[in-house]
Amino acid sequence: MDHGASVSVPDPQHRSLLLASIMGPFGGFFASGFKRAFKIKEFANTIPGHGGIMDRFDCQYLMATFVNIYIASFIRGPNPSKVIQQLLALHIDQQLHIFNSLCCH
Repeated sequence: MDHGASVSVPDPQHRSLLLASIMGPFGGFFASGFKRAFKIKEFANTIPGHGGIMDRFDCQYLMATFVNIYIASFIRGPNPSKVIQQLLALHIDQQLHIFNSLCCH
């Protein structure tokens, strides 16, 4: 029995936003646990009664880190020129070893 309901997978940018909204609160939990471990109330006194910049943006720092890792890992495609640059930076013996290993397969 089909009621016309469908599920679509969001594009990578929407998945990034979803990941950000899930990870954001954990930045606050992490910062809170960090402060409790060191027995401090606020990271700084920049904003009296509210702490410093880190206290205001702790969720965003962790969220931005995870979104950046997600984008770098899953959205951006591999960059062949970067691989070639890294291969050319190797010593000639290492390059030959990689070449011979690839020829065998």
